[in-house]
Amino acid sequence: MISAEEAQLLLHQGKVADAERAFAAILEREPDNTQALNVLALRALRTQDLETALSHIEHALRMDAGSPVTLYNRGRILEAAERYVEAAASQRAALKLAPNLHAARLYLGRALELAGQPHHAIVAYARALENAQRDGRWLNQSTTPPAFQRIIEHAVRQVRLGRRAAIEELLRPLVAQFGHASMTRIDKSVRGYLNEEAGTVADPRQRSTFLHFPDIPANPYLDLKLFPWIDSLEAKTGEIREELLSLLPSGAGREPVFGNAALEAEHLRGLDHAPSWNGYYFYRHGERRTENCDRCPRTVAALDALPLCKVREHGPEVLFSVFTPGTHLLPHRGVTNTRVVAHLPLMVPDDCALVVGGEVHRWQEGKIVVFDDTYEHEAWNRGTKTRVVLIFDLWSPYLSETERSALAVLIGNIGDFRHEVEVSD
Repeated sequence: MISAEEAQLLLHQGKVADAERAFAAILEREPDNTQALNVLALRALRTQDLETALSHIEHALRMDAGSPVTLYNRGRILEAAERYVEAAASQRAALKLAPNLHAARLYLGRALELAGQPHHAIVAYARALENAQRDGRWLNQSTTPPAFQRIIEHAVRQVRLGRRAAIEELLRPLVAQFGHASMTRIDKSVRGYLNEEAGTVADPRQRSTFLHFPDIPANPYLDLKLFPWIDSLEAKTGEIREELLSLLPSGAGREPVFGNAALEAEHLRGLDHAPSWNGYYFYRHGERRTENCDRCPRTVAALDALPLCKVREHGPEVLFSVFTPGTHLLPHRGVTNTRVVAHLPLMVPDDCALVVGGEVHRWQEGKIVVFDDTYEHEAWNRGTKTRVVLIFDLWSPYLSETERSALAVLIGNIGDFRHEVEVSD
């Protein structure tokens, strides 16, 4: 008399027919055995005996309503019965119990697609793929079970096609206004983002973590001649510093650059004391900090005259950046080369530096530096006094006005989709 454990071992060994016969025998002895009911339900599904499949799986669910695997299998069977809305509900119930049951999210996507909900299907597919790949699965043929390869390939294709269609729809008004030629580099950037073609970079040290824009010069530090407003802003250093000094005695309006202790621990190091990187933000993730702006009207007036990289809910980041003595920001990279980062140093003690692409820059008070943060970069204050620079994000000077408008729409939409994927159930 074979046990359920032995029958399960036969399944793992790929001896499916033997395992199914063993589970059938077990079910005769134990009519409420949920493992046997699941296996035999799937056997009936494979032979398109949907009535038997549903009978077995509903029986299993009555025995154990909290089994995510049973709910997942039920979703598969309901899908085969063309009961797509119920199939999606069953997969959602499985995921509520087991959020990392990636197959359930994958088949949720298919049920939604078959139910005529293409956008929700794409969101489900995208999250299934990302979550599984984060766990080291579905990365290639060796990490993908053969039974899942076809649906995973379909999911990848649907996400790509769906995102392509959505982006084209968003950019259509700009194409109509300015013509296809004005969008050539935008389209190339989109193809890279969607992995439709391999992107190329002019400098191997450069790597965007989110969106790479093609065919623009690559340098760690940008030539200041590209920015005609540099002299004018540098001339305002004194009045900007005065407004900074009025803020420093109080912590009001200052906030950590990193949102939690874990990120701080990952990115910051200290010498003799705990590191600290805080900021008086004028814009954060594109949102204007009204109170800080009201406290520093001359600084804000100077900033508002600049080509800040404004993208809904993303940028710019503009702040008085405060490094306490001993603070070291470890090497990291920025998200896109469509923007560059500028520093106007206001308080610079000895032994402070910025390193971009392996090239060291020593800040000088009142002397602006502009760099491409998609190069690996780091910064430190090894002095004994506080270091403060005014940081502000700018559009790359190599972009046309039309490209900037298109990128603001594109990046905002990509962000919306990313958020939707992250919060999807």
